[in-house]
Amino acid sequence: MIPEVKQEIIDLGDGRTISLETGKLAKQADGSVVVKMGDAMLLATVVSARSANPGIDFLPLTVDYREKFAAAGRFPGGFFKREARPSDSEVLTMRLVDRVLRPLFPKDYHAETQVMIQLMSHDENVMPDALAGLAASTCIQLSDIPFEYPISEVRVARVDGEFIINPSKQQLEKADIDMMVGASEDSVAMVEGEMHEVSEKEMADAIKFAHEAIKTQCEAQKRLVEKVGKKETREYESELEDEALATKIQEFAYSKCYAVAKEDTSKQERGEKFAVIKEEIEAWYTEEELEEVGELIGKYFSKAQKEAVRNLILEENIRLDGRKTTDIRPIWCEVNYLPSTHGSSIFTRGETQALATVTLGTSKQANVIDLPTEQSEEKFYLHYNFPPFSTGEARPLRGTSRREVGHGNLAQRALKNMIPADCPYTVRVVSEVLESNGSSSMATVCSGTMALMDAGVQLKKPVSGIAMGLITDGEKYAVLSDILGDEDHLGDMDFKVTGTADGITACQMDIKIKGLSYEILEKALNQAKDGRLHILEKLTDTIAAPNQSVKAHAPKMVTVTIPGDFIGALIGPGGKVIQELQKATKTEIVIEEVDEQGVVEILGTDQAGIDAVLAKIEAITFKPEKGETYEVKVIKVLDFGAVVEYIQAPGNEVLLHISELAWDRTDNVTDVVNLGDVFEVKYFGIDPKTRKEKVSRKALIPKPEGYKERVPRERDGNRDNRSRDHRGDRKPRRN
Repeated sequence: MIPEVKQEIIDLGDGRTISLETGKLAKQADGSVVVKMGDAMLLATVVSARSANPGIDFLPLTVDYREKFAAAGRFPGGFFKREARPSDSEVLTMRLVDRVLRPLFPKDYHAETQVMIQLMSHDENVMPDALAGLAASTCIQLSDIPFEYPISEVRVARVDGEFIINPSKQQLEKADIDMMVGASEDSVAMVEGEMHEVSEKEMADAIKFAHEAIKTQCEAQKRLVEKVGKKETREYESELEDEALATKIQEFAYSKCYAVAKEDTSKQERGEKFAVIKEEIEAWYTEEELEEVGELIGKYFSKAQKEAVRNLILEENIRLDGRKTTDIRPIWCEVNYLPSTHGSSIFTRGETQALATVTLGTSKQANVIDLPTEQSEEKFYLHYNFPPFSTGEARPLRGTSRREVGHGNLAQRALKNMIPADCPYTVRVVSEVLESNGSSSMATVCSGTMALMDAGVQLKKPVSGIAMGLITDGEKYAVLSDILGDEDHLGDMDFKVTGTADGITACQMDIKIKGLSYEILEKALNQAKDGRLHILEKLTDTIAAPNQSVKAHAPKMVTVTIPGDFIGALIGPGGKVIQELQKATKTEIVIEEVDEQGVVEILGTDQAGIDAVLAKIEAITFKPEKGETYEVKVIKVLDFGAVVEYIQAPGNEVLLHISELAWDRTDNVTDVVNLGDVFEVKYFGIDPKTRKEKVSRKALIPKPEGYKERVPRERDGNRDNRSRDHRGDRKPRRN
């Protein structure tokens, strides 16, 4: 018997609905829900261990999002036909959900917890990543796992001046704002998206619009929980506390940390001085005692340190490196640093440094996206690398991290709309973070901008980025421009904004406090604008505009269009023609059929090679026009005429019949022309008698004086007597 299903409906107000269902699937999970919109269905489950592993002092939370190929009726690519490691798109969705969920678990809850979200059925008019946050929160609400309150996430887009919640992919293509917003009923917790140079007010309006939709989705979760029956929150073992020790460490360390924070030191110097204070506290105890209270010392010392740094900023308007809240760290930039790359730049801001490179290629180097929900290609993409040495650490290298995927995606979204639509190249930007102390992703945007201009990519406008922070005690607050890594860790907000001189192109925001007012948000946005423009000026001082041409060693790209009928001739049997042409000219040639036309991309460093390819294409696609005159060269002499080749289209041959050589009767072809002779002929199109192309030399020569046309020979019916077949008149042979 099919179990009873509890359901709640969310009305989006435009005829579309989202349904939340539970009770049918995955009943052994602590909580499970099916979220349905149109034909799209996501299954979300949560399971949390009943006890924490000893020695763990953090929440081991895993958020996993997967799109099943079967959901779209497709097979996975690759040799093994099964889903393997997550795609970058899936990783980005995991990060969006994780960033909203993680702060809402109790700080002392350390049990292994897994939230798993799967796309089980796909609808091409529904973008499932916009439903993942709603699904995750709902399954947690249906469980007994401790969690503060429901949240949700929506995508907000602006199309033709109107905001839309959870738009279709087709609508999104026309949007000038595309943002994911995560929030509770009371406050916004996460924002990430891209824009087409919008103002700070327009961005804030989009966030407000999204928040109203999220409130409705949170209410629906509560109603569903009421229908099912609210489970009593499970008990768990809280962290050990020692109030006396906490007070003792606070009294000893607070003033010392306050003094260190005020000294205006580097990250390394500051870290060493804080470590000395902690060591003084640990010296109070024997090694045996430290085994028992060591973790508590670390926790209480960090708390005193955090409070000291925050109060220094709020009370004296002084930051760890001595700056005021609106100051930007010293910046220096350089372009064309690497001699062999197609473009390169260094951007250094304080103790953060990014080295960017640009590589130019054909459409064959495009980044292929093959997902259940999307099949496309990216002709502009950016990769971000964050090696351990950038923070002075030695740690294992375990492939590309989720953080690297997320930061790279943010920088890519910041820059991609500034790549002109007619850019012929596939463009890859790689950012190597060489030092990090605050917002290496924004340094990537800045170095990427300069490297693109250095490579000769004709950016519409340069883009800069800045990371903003917030410190507040509930009454006083300070918005910090260009935050340090410590300020990010100790602060209440990390807000990254990128844009041109004319508007915002991308953003990413994580808020760690409840009830952030829109007044503070708008102040942060406006202060960020001032910082962005200051940084932008530093970039344009280094390289004012894109180089007008690519570097001498970089490939030049030429794109031509040929009639679709000639694609086969250019490729040749088994690819012979194009392969030999690439080898002879040292170029790379890519042909793609678009709307029954052949789009040919020619990539090469030697202009002579590119010109040779163009000449070959012109020769292959050459079509003489009736009535026009062309220069030809004799390449073969026959008894009945000469084979000539069009000078402007080598390889294109035509027969010049002996009767068209001269006005006088010609007995031998060589009496008039010889091998290698160059002269002009007139093109008459297809001869209706021979059904072959006809050209004439004599048509361009004046008739001799007194010239008389020859009288045609008599014909028997339609047939010339010379060609009559008399074999039928013969008598049969007798044996």
